[in-house]
Amino acid sequence: MFNPRFLIVSLGNQAPYYETLHSAGHFALTSLQKVVGPPQPSFTSERYGRKACLASTGPTYIMVQSPTSMNVSGPWAAKTWREVLENYQLKPSELSLVLVHDDLEEDLGRVRIRKWKASHRGHNGIKSVNANLRPADFPGARWSRISIGIGRPEARDHMSVSDYVLKKMTRYQRDTIDTQVGPRVLGCLRELQEEWEEYDKANSRP
Repeated sequence: MFNPRFLIVSLGNQAPYYETLHSAGHFALTSLQKVVGPPQPSFTSERYGRKACLASTGPTYIMVQSPTSMNVSGPWAAKTWREVLENYQLKPSELSLVLVHDDLEEDLGRVRIRKWKASHRGHNGIKSVNANLRPADFPGARWSRISIGIGRPEARDHMSVSDYVLKKMTRYQRDTIDTQVGPRVLGCLRELQEEWEEYDKANSRP
């Protein structure tokens, strides 16, 4: 039987690059928490992966914003995954892991489910997580990604892209994520839950 318990980890950066498009995953979680509402508590400082970070620990969704720099988020994500399994005495099949991250290839505000093993599209945060968390090490684990579109600058050279993702969000960009992304992420989570529940039912039949 599928256990609807989720560890939802967002990738992004800390100050002075917290309020940038590269941290759209963090703002997506904040928007999601508001949509879920009680009993999902507001974000507060908690400890996960042996680091202080912003988290919202509810009965179904454990939402945690990565406290590290984007490019080195993998070791912390791996520690957090193992820590939650141990603290709640759960098997890998009893805790679903969902990674929430920005996506340059999608329009601002577009939210999509992506397979865990789907292309990283050059995203260094995903590369780091993949290098430290391997599904083969946790049989039965259900992992997925949810991407948050942030658009892309017309120029595609490395410097232009870097400037774009690390520049402070405009009010329009921030409002779009705050108001539109949360409901879409929740819809994705429900879709994943239904998919995994159906998979369990199909495989439990004699």
